[in-house]
Amino acid sequence: MKFRLAAFADEADGRLVGQIEAMKNNGIEFLEIRGVDGQNISEISKEKAKEIRRQLDDEGLAVWSLGSPFGKMGMGDGFEEHLESFKRGLENADILGAKHVRMFSFYVPSGEQEKYKDKVFNRLNCFVEASKNSDIILCHENEKGIYGDMAVRCVEIHKEFSSLKAVFDPANFIQCGQDTVEAWKALSPYVEYLHIKDALADGSVVPAGEGIGNLPYILENYKGKVITLEPHLSVFDGFDKLEENEKTKMKFTYPSSTAAFKAAADAIKKLI
Repeated sequence: MKFRLAAFADEADGRLVGQIEAMKNNGIEFLEIRGVDGQNISEISKEKAKEIRRQLDDEGLAVWSLGSPFGKMGMGDGFEEHLESFKRGLENADILGAKHVRMFSFYVPSGEQEKYKDKVFNRLNCFVEASKNSDIILCHENEKGIYGDMAVRCVEIHKEFSSLKAVFDPANFIQCGQDTVEAWKALSPYVEYLHIKDALADGSVVPAGEGIGNLPYILENYKGKVITLEPHLSVFDGFDKLEENEKTKMKFTYPSSTAAFKAAADAIKKLI
């Protein structure tokens, strides 16, 4: 394929062994590691990181990025402890062989972005300074409710911090009312990689190419090689008990997490 695939495989299975199985079954070589064996990636020990690395190495797989929650906190919350967690995350990224850490630009009250800009930038600067002695690439993801939710504020961030790259997530922009082509034109110089997640106008997430995220345009113009699959597709508990005609109506609902993961993988392969 034109691209190499990574994935949030915790959406297929919470256990590392299940994530490995899902990746191999769907031809995905990289893991964007977020949740594993009941822990968020920001919480694991160095010993756990070494064990994850060993198991992935044995299977011929690798970690592309830490799908971390760093920067996904409010402005009134204690930042010092969060920063220490971030520093430990950088150490674990190195152990895991990951060259990227996904992060965010902090939740701010709606309509008060300008009021909190300096504080947001001060915190982001702490992240950037802490990572200077590593070869880890910090990647800011656009996310609903954070400072960098809309393209114009994402651009502000990247102009201020030249080493901070972008993770471009089309569905997150849709959920903020941001046109994805407009966002791509503004942010493409800063994009390090993509999160493959599409959505409808109402914000509901759908398989790649089924929404209004303009994924064909973005993929055509993306100059990188790696794209991360982030399914976020609906799994319905009682799916197997439905009548056939009801199943037909639920076009984007799946009987299990592994089925949803496969559907997302099939959709992006088809689109490519």
